[in-house]
Amino acid sequence: MKVRVSECDDGVRLDVFLARESGLTRSAVKTALEKTGASVNGVMRFKSGAELKAGDEVEFVPPEPEPLKAEANDIPLDIVYEDENYAVVNKPRGMVVHQAASYRASDTLVNALLFRLKDLSSINGVIRPGIVHRLDKDTTGLLVVAKNDDAHRALQEQIAKKTARRIYIALTDGNFKEDEGVVDEPLGRSRRDRKKMAVVEGGRRAVTHYKVEERFGAYTLVRFELETGRTHQIRVHAAFLHHPVTGDALYGGSTALFKGGQLLHAARLELDDPATGERKVFECPLPDDFAAVLEKLRRGARR
Repeated sequence: MKVRVSECDDGVRLDVFLARESGLTRSAVKTALEKTGASVNGVMRFKSGAELKAGDEVEFVPPEPEPLKAEANDIPLDIVYEDENYAVVNKPRGMVVHQAASYRASDTLVNALLFRLKDLSSINGVIRPGIVHRLDKDTTGLLVVAKNDDAHRALQEQIAKKTARRIYIALTDGNFKEDEGVVDEPLGRSRRDRKKMAVVEGGRRAVTHYKVEERFGAYTLVRFELETGRTHQIRVHAAFLHHPVTGDALYGGSTALFKGGQLLHAARLELDDPATGERKVFECPLPDDFAAVLEKLRRGARR
């Protein structure tokens, strides 16, 4: 693999950079560097801790990965809609969408889909069959899955061209000053913590629209709509506004009310049917744990 270092990765360690770009663990990268090394701007480097600079060109030959293949697993799954081309599922909290080098368990959404659905698109290979877009492990709600490659391409194009709409409901910390607004801030990997994303100069453009739904003083219920779909986009933009998603400890959210992960729910999905072009609208209610937190806040407000 050959990759150029972006501005937002200036100063990052070689092993950290290669782990992210290759999908390998840092330990696997270090082992590979000890055996074959990597070149930076044509010069061989072997030290894992070598710091990279923006514009550097890195070449690295990843080791042959251990074969991964998702297998069907009988896991309960809430299928909101299904036809011969695609399905819409309501993903529960705590479920990872697909396996990766860092997550090899067979309890993912893909494992459940392989058991429940007869066909899935092959565009993303054997590890991510059918997956058009993803939700974070602790984000709940609607996700569309393609059952054949034509449908996959059509759905993916809608997301890329922003004709598909994805609307989320989140409880956030603090009281928003404005009733609505837009965050247009670029996102990239955080230089302080490589497990996190951050607003960074030179990152990929990310646009999130928001509107206040309900206020509780110390918390605000907010509707977010994605114009782009970057990793952790709503979570990072909410934190950038100084109103992190409640329960989202990774980005500074309070866990006093809820300790089970971020209270972020993909509540509405609009798309054009890939076969007929008919506009389809899917909605699903908040999960019980999220609804229980809101009821607690409303009871407190009525006192």
